[in-house]
Amino acid sequence: MSKVSVTEVKTPGELKQFVKFPMDLYKNNPYYVPSFIKDEFKIWDPKENPALSYSESKQFLAKKDAQVVGRIAVMINHKEEKELGIKKVRFGWIDFIDDKEVSAALIQKALDYAKEHNIGKIEGPMGFTNLDKAGMLTMGFDKLATMIGIYNHEYYPKHMEALGLTKEKEWVEFEMNFPKILPERVEKFSGLIAQKYKLKVLPFKSKEEILPYVEPMFKLLDETYKTLSTYTPISDEQIKTYKEKYFPFIDKNYVICVVDENQELVSFAITMPSYSKALQKSKGKMFPFGWWHFLQASRKNDRANFYLIGIHPEYQRRGVTAIIFKEIFVRFTSMGIDFAETNPELEENKSVQVLWQDYNPVNHKRRRTYSLNLGDHQPL
Repeated sequence: MSKVSVTEVKTPGELKQFVKFPMDLYKNNPYYVPSFIKDEFKIWDPKENPALSYSESKQFLAKKDAQVVGRIAVMINHKEEKELGIKKVRFGWIDFIDDKEVSAALIQKALDYAKEHNIGKIEGPMGFTNLDKAGMLTMGFDKLATMIGIYNHEYYPKHMEALGLTKEKEWVEFEMNFPKILPERVEKFSGLIAQKYKLKVLPFKSKEEILPYVEPMFKLLDETYKTLSTYTPISDEQIKTYKEKYFPFIDKNYVICVVDENQELVSFAITMPSYSKALQKSKGKMFPFGWWHFLQASRKNDRANFYLIGIHPEYQRRGVTAIIFKEIFVRFTSMGIDFAETNPELEENKSVQVLWQDYNPVNHKRRRTYSLNLGDHQPL
């Protein structure tokens, strides 16, 4: 029986194997949505990923009979340790065949890395920051993945639990059949709230008009989620990176900004047409023909994804979401959107989940991170 070997990624060729392994693993899976290959390479380039300026990381490949059978990345976010006092090794980009010897060898690398750095805990899957993909799918294996969600086989969490890892954080995702008629409560309150607090929705005539509000959106995102125990502030460099990465996919009709009488941003919502099928057809490449699939998805689509929503703490209990959802309703109806899907939300974040209560949300996906304390485990 062949033995599993796990080696660190050192060469461009090995990094290519690391990036492309899940595309081979999920080649015939109808629910898997690949990432952009180009963006995956940028993650490990210090010139492209600002998180590497305050983090350290390694990537590993597992092989059996000279074939790649798994991968994992391990990371230490020193900013997280400095600002939140959280000391742990993050692991992510973890994929493996259904072989417990392989998954055990990969997790052992994360444990070894933690031991080398005198750190007592590992947790994953997660990226470098709060805006990176996180959470292993535990429900919804038969649902199409989104552009910002991790997809994995059903056996993944079973392997984690067999290896002694336990639930750390849980995220929930919801799907909604978008209503044909705006709920009366939303219709009534949107006008009252707008009038009472002198709020208005900004009309964007072009995508370029959104640019001055990108940085305020991220700052408002900080204000919205700073009370969550796991949230770390977004740096200016990260804002620039995310803007460059996602702005090309933004459609002005899917971005809603609410300002007060002083033109200060108090709330926003960023949605997008679902690009999942476009990514599948493009196989993670924009060229030579991927751009066409994305263009078609932006022009004709019956599904939308919620990506980011921010509400200033002073307005979170004042019904401002009624204004946002009335505007979303008007726009989605005109564009023929029948289904909407939320991004992953921490199970504990009830203030966000209550936003969907008028739309009969169905919890169709769950995901979690798994953790293990070094002092609590037996050698794998």
